[in-house]
Amino acid sequence: QVQLVESGGGLVQAGESLRLSCVASGSPFSPKVMAWYRQAPGNQRELVAKITAGGSTDYANSVKDRFTISRDARRVAVYLQMNSLKPDDTGVYYCSADAYGRQVWGQGAQVTVSS
Repeated sequence: QVQLVESGGGLVQAGESLRLSCVASGSPFSPKVMAWYRQAPGNQRELVAKITAGGSTDYANSVKDRFTISRDARRVAVYLQMNSLKPDDTGVYYCSADAYGRQVWGQGAQVTVSS
């Protein structure tokens, strides 16, 4: 089985930065796509950024120019560098990957941005 372990969440002030990490463990796999989602209180879960095995990236308009997604294929890991954080970025961030025909999720990392 595959497990995605997230780290790097925390409490920061507006304008500061955080870096989220998501590292796979367990059975080996090679995801075609890895992604970050977030869910703010009272909101639906939304796609923040995704990256393909070839390195192509896509971002939600709300985070474009501030967030950067990257991956380490050898370790099966994905990262999210979040700069110029805003209170609206507050939420639980989940990483995701396709593994053995299923979408696997991380446990979630709380990101709180104070004004």
